[in-house]
Parts: sequence; C-alpha cells; structure tokens
Amino acid sequence: MRKAFLKNAQESLLKMREQVLADIESDTKSSRDGHKDEGMDTYDIASEERDRDISMILSDRDRRKLQQVDEALTRIKAGTYGICDECELDIAEERLKALPFTRLCVICQADLEKEARQTRQGDDDRAIRRFAVGDDGGDDS
Repeated sequence: MRKAFLKNAQESLLKMREQVLADIESDTKSSRDGHKDEGMDTYDIASEERDRDISMILSDRDRRKLQQVDEALTRIKAGTYGICDECELDIAEERLKALPFTRLCVICQADLEKEARQTRQGDDDRAIRRFAVGDDGGDDS
C-alpha cells in the first residue's frame, strides 16, 4: 500500500479517535451533570431515565468505535493495514477512505452480512413454527 495513503489513513484515524474521545467525555460530563430527582414528577423521572439509557447505548457504540480505530492504528504500525482478515487480499483504498477501520473487503463483508441475514431468517422461521405448532390459541379444557 502506498506510503502517502497510509499516512493519510493514519491522520484520519487519529482525528476520528480524538472526536470519539471528545464525544465520550461530553456524554460522561452531561450524565454526571444530570438533573436531580427533586421536584420532578413521575413522567420527568421516566424521561430522564430514558435519556440516560440512550446515552449509555451511544457511549457503548463510541467505545466500540474507539476500539476499532485503535486496532486499525495498530495494524498500520504492524504493516497489516488494508489486508482483509478473511481472504487476506487487499481492501480497496476507496473502501478504506469511507470506513478507515474496516477489517474486511467488500466481498467478505457482503458474505458476512448475507450469512447473518440467513441466520436471522432461520431463527425467525423457527419461532413462527414453534408458535404455530405449540400455541393454537384455543382452550381444549
């Protein structure tokens, strides 16, 4: 892979890392500065709790993204950046520009998503059959 491309990818990943860290810090600070329950009715408390739950989900997503960025930076240093984890072929530079921390080429990613869809569909089919066979909705007593 070209040195100029690797340098640009590293700079992009470092900027992304800084942004994710800033987002995590902001979320943490806002959750600490949250409102106290004093003077709040049940709906306000429930709304506040929902907002905290959403914030936690977003924080988890940010932490996963930070981990992926750090792993990509490690791969750059190790000289394995841009090589697909599955087929070990080069990942297209355009894909790496769009998603700099990706570990899979387009073909392997598509295969993975297709397999996940088939697994989900199989799980859904089994659940439907189980419901249809096990619960007829009637009362035989």
